[in-house]
Amino acid sequence: MRLAPFRILLGLFCLLVAVWLVMPTLVIIPMSFNEKKSLAFPPSGFSWQWYENFFTNPDWLTSFFNSLKVAGLVAVAATLLGTLAALGLSRMKHSGAGLLRAILITPMIVPGVVLAIGIYAVYLDYHLVGTTTGFVIAHTMLAIPFVIIAVSASLEVFDVRLETAAASLGADRFTAFRTVTLPLIAPGILSGLLFAFVTSFDEIIVALFITSPYLKTLPVQIFTSITRDADPTVTAVGTIIFIATTLVISAGLIISSKSTRS
Repeated sequence: MRLAPFRILLGLFCLLVAVWLVMPTLVIIPMSFNEKKSLAFPPSGFSWQWYENFFTNPDWLTSFFNSLKVAGLVAVAATLLGTLAALGLSRMKHSGAGLLRAILITPMIVPGVVLAIGIYAVYLDYHLVGTTTGFVIAHTMLAIPFVIIAVSASLEVFDVRLETAAASLGADRFTAFRTVTLPLIAPGILSGLLFAFVTSFDEIIVALFITSPYLKTLPVQIFTSITRDADPTVTAVGTIIFIATTLVISAGLIISSKSTRS
């Protein structure tokens, strides 16, 4: 009972920190309904015009669908490669596994601008700047670490003796993996896929270096618009992305949490 006041204070402190972290993001929601063509806060009036502009302007819609296409391809590629890497790491018993894991998650740690410069320099030689292939390769590299972490978390609680039991009943390695391992680590794989999709969809630093007038992702279009004419449409786009990203990440966290508990 003595701990009750402490828990209440701790809960209130956590709530205060959460509000402090989220508040700057929540500001864009009322701004997206501003009646005037400005980014002023608090907004004046109420209007749906910026949402209408987003869904009717070909520049915004094209960049939006470009981001969806790239993020979808990246999610599939990164999930496949990241899952295979996580499986390989989980079966490595020597000390080199830790070093290899550190190398594989390097794109998550290295500053984005450093990666962007390196990628841009290589892409110039192979004519990948401004291409869908170039975007997919670059974003897949950035997304793989998130998949490795998510799948590795599922593998940490996976009992390898289940595979041995399946083998003792006559199943080969592939059958044991397909019928035993894969279903049990599926929540981690799905969580990694969601994080890979969000990572690609929201990525801006590398995209700015490898974009072209013929292929722009949504974050690049937002950056271009805000630096060119401060179009309030960006607040509507930001609100849509914020809500969608929150839902996707929340789903990933819930799935990952259930996988860890099981």
